[in-house]
Amino acid sequence: MSIQWFPGHMTQARKKAGETLAVADVVVEVLDARLPQASSNPMIHELRIFRQRPCLKLLNKADLADPEVTKAWLAYFDAQPGVKAVAVSCKKASDVARIPGLAQKLAPHRNDGVKPLRLMIMGVPNVGKSTLMNALVKKKVAAVGDQPAVTKSQQRIDINSRLTIYDTPGMLWPKIEHPVDGLMMAASHSVGVNAYIDEEVATWLAGFLIEHYPALLAARYNLSLDGMDGMDAVAALEAIARKRGCIIKGRGGELDLEKASGILINDYRSGTLGRITLETPELRAARLAELKEANKTALSAVDPAEDQNL
Repeated sequence: MSIQWFPGHMTQARKKAGETLAVADVVVEVLDARLPQASSNPMIHELRIFRQRPCLKLLNKADLADPEVTKAWLAYFDAQPGVKAVAVSCKKASDVARIPGLAQKLAPHRNDGVKPLRLMIMGVPNVGKSTLMNALVKKKVAAVGDQPAVTKSQQRIDINSRLTIYDTPGMLWPKIEHPVDGLMMAASHSVGVNAYIDEEVATWLAGFLIEHYPALLAARYNLSLDGMDGMDAVAALEAIARKRGCIIKGRGGELDLEKASGILINDYRSGTLGRITLETPELRAARLAELKEANKTALSAVDPAEDQNL
């Protein structure tokens, strides 16, 4: 399954963002620390490179992510030119208070009332941009909701004579190339619920957890860690359904895997499962290499019958 989600308002949002970036000094890109690269919009990268703007990458929800993997991602991003990365929780006032100073270091020439620092907050839906905006302004100026793409228009806020912030709607890109990226974003609630099926996302998530975080999965659902050796994703969902009493009434004890899927996804999103990151720099490189090879194989595989009809 390839998950795609690009609501109509995002086309206009991209155009407006490109115009506003011409007057901004620093891009503050908010990422989900549990999937840092998958939640980084390539269109944002293209726009800021075109405008030659530095970028402060905020790995938000760091309190939900694997701390060791977060360190690896910070080093990965910091090695990129014009980029500074920091792990934060936009719900923590002390973390938010650091952000203007970190951005200032990327644009040291914008530091007074004549030349105020102009920050542009960008990111995919539901990564915490509005929470960050409200924390910076210290009042509610941006709508915050459980569903992605709550913010649909851009706004400018003058914090003081030295700092101006532009808040932008969450933007995805027209085509998510890697299927796993779509699954990770669906699991983390960055795409609309109409774009995916819970059971398919949960099946992928269960498989990932079995491979990378089996102890957390076993502890949460009271499963035998030894018994998980060789267990596949569907069997894990079935085990969760049994442990949580997810049974379809009147169907002879048939397991309700849809309900079990919702439980697993929500436990991951809330952090109840534990601190989990869905990709590492090395794992992402391996996934991209696999995708490249698969695309290469698909292009080279020509059906002889079709070839004769060309």
